Amino acid sequence: MNRGPRPARLLPWASPEGKPCYLLTDGDGPLSRIADVVETTHLGMAEDLLDHAAALLADTRTTPEQLRFLVTRMSEALRDVHRIALSRGTRML
Repeated sequence: MNRGPRPARLLPWASPEGKPCYLLTDGDGPLSRIADVVETTHLGMAEDLLDHAAALLADTRTTPEQLRFLVTRMSEALRDVHRIALSRGTRML
């Protein structure tokens, strides 16, 4: 059953100017597969970062600089995971 044209896929990266990148595809081409790998990598990195955060927060010797670095990386990871969630949500329609 043909459900009509697929919506543009929001890719898990931005342009050098920070603008969103989209892909028009049937969902099975080489760029789609690369995007899938990048999404999986971003999600895995976010999970690793959560584990690292738990360890830092449990350590009473953690410095403010370490926490600032952690929050910066977590902000980046949250941005990536949010973009993936938006992309996947759109593709479910």
